[in-house]
Amino acid sequence: MLAGAAVLVVGGAAAAAYLLSRGPAPAAEAMAEHDHGAVAAAGGAPTPVVMSAAQASRIGVTYATVRRAPLSREIRAVGLVAADEARVQELSLKVDGWVERLAVNTTGQYVARGAPLLALYSPMLVAAQEDLLVAKRLSDQLAGAGEVERVNAQELLASARARLAYWDVPDEEIAAIEAEGRTRRAVTFPSRGTGRVLEKRVVEGQRVMAGEPLFRIADLSAVWVEAEIFARDMSSVRVGQGVSVEFETLPGARRRALVTFIQPTMDVQSRTVRVRAELRNADGALRPGMYATLRFTVTTGAATLSVPRSAVLATGERALVFVRDADGSLSPRDVRLGERTDDRVEIVQGLADGDVVVSSATFLVDAESSLRSLAGGSGDMAGMPGMKMEQP
Repeated sequence: MLAGAAVLVVGGAAAAAYLLSRGPAPAAEAMAEHDHGAVAAAGGAPTPVVMSAAQASRIGVTYATVRRAPLSREIRAVGLVAADEARVQELSLKVDGWVERLAVNTTGQYVARGAPLLALYSPMLVAAQEDLLVAKRLSDQLAGAGEVERVNAQELLASARARLAYWDVPDEEIAAIEAEGRTRRAVTFPSRGTGRVLEKRVVEGQRVMAGEPLFRIADLSAVWVEAEIFARDMSSVRVGQGVSVEFETLPGARRRALVTFIQPTMDVQSRTVRVRAELRNADGALRPGMYATLRFTVTTGAATLSVPRSAVLATGERALVFVRDADGSLSPRDVRLGERTDDRVEIVQGLADGDVVVSSATFLVDAESSLRSLAGGSGDMAGMPGMKMEQP
């Protein structure tokens, strides 16, 4: 009985030792099978991968050639059409009075330079016209008198004309008053520029004061487009630079403009700088308030090596590309990156002009390379799950 008990004890101890030594192994194997990143981080390095054309096509692998050329990128900004401030005029009178007639009575109306805007009755203008007529008659009467009297009469007439001119009464209006020999109840004031009426602040019969704004007229043959540029893009934008402008209300139409001004201060909240571009508007299709999209094309001066952005696998600590060797294998190579555009990235170190790199499905190639590194050999893509193929 003692011998049998000893045998049972020894057997139980042996079984327990076997289970304890066997238990952790499957979990470790499963971890090594699925956690490639952790193993690679622990010291595993990607190895070259060999694949056939059919295998490459199945997982979507494409190739691109490293090229040396200037990089270009596009900066986009949303802008707003505005009237050119240098082409905007505001009409206000320099004398008090009452509006007898309005020749321009609707907002948006087109006004040509010299066209009548309104007729104003003003007691001050009537008195100035009477002084003009008196000076005119005196000058005519003393035309044959002595030089002193004639000169004094002419100076008085010139002073009366200047008084009306200082109130912006047109020279044609003054000449007509002298020719008719009588005063006019209402004096007509013309537009000093050409454009569209943006604001009308007067109606017929209204009493107006000197300096009171009545009309705001803008010449829209050229307009501004103002946009906000982020601080990171400011080094790429300069005065005189060409820009392409598109408008959502004019689909398919693209116009060229020039940057004429960059605001010297930055908006504290949005961290942007306002940029102004000017473009022609001969057809009048562009209206203040329209939204626009500005596209600045920025090109690096010197030619640099670059690859598609999809060719680079960045892990945070390193950047990796797969280069196709002469024998068709795909070898991982560390690279140092430079400038980036929307679709390409500069390669500062690690590649040469003419190298062929994987430009798509780079992550899948890297996964197979890591698996091969764990397996201790390069192998081919046939070992990748779902990549088993019949031999031709």
